[in-house]
Amino acid sequence: MLNEQKKLLKNIEEGSQHAFNILFGQYQSVVYSIAFRIIKSHEIAEEIVFTVFLKIWQDDKLSRVDNIESYLRVLTRNQTLKSWRSLQLQTKRDLYIKSVIKSEDHTTEEQIAFNETAKLLKEAVEKLPMQQGLVYQLCHVEGKKYEEAAMALSLSKLTVKTHMQLALRFIRKYLKANTDVALTLLTIYYFLK
Repeated sequence: MLNEQKKLLKNIEEGSQHAFNILFGQYQSVVYSIAFRIIKSHEIAEEIVFTVFLKIWQDDKLSRVDNIESYLRVLTRNQTLKSWRSLQLQTKRDLYIKSVIKSEDHTTEEQIAFNETAKLLKEAVEKLPMQQGLVYQLCHVEGKKYEEAAMALSLSKLTVKTHMQLALRFIRKYLKANTDVALTLLTIYYFLK
């Protein structure tokens, strides 16, 4: 059994789609259940499954893994916790932005910071590759499910999920890289108020 696992991992490392499909079929439900137990969201757990297996597919040292199930459990747990932290941070940012928007007393500084953030988000979306931009528009802006977007774009659901993950990752990185100073200044402004 161990030799079969090693051979399977070596084949995946060498780019065998067939070997990858076998591994995916064997461990998809394990990865999903671990992620769901932690995150309690079907959609995010599914995204984690695809992220974990994308990492497996891209791993150029996969043949060094001694126990694939243990490796997947650790990888899944770490990815789920990372997603959970990211989700918590995004929720805090969203609540903060909503409180700024709902505030009746918009000062000039607040309005500038809000406009700057909206501008950066628009820039990030415009910088997405065409396919990711289309998927982002359909799923995030228009609220379509992955299946609906897949049918509209003649893509597989997996491809749509992958494009959405990549788009959201790019947007988060772009906003983080370009808004840290603005958010810091706005936070300082609020504490001095």
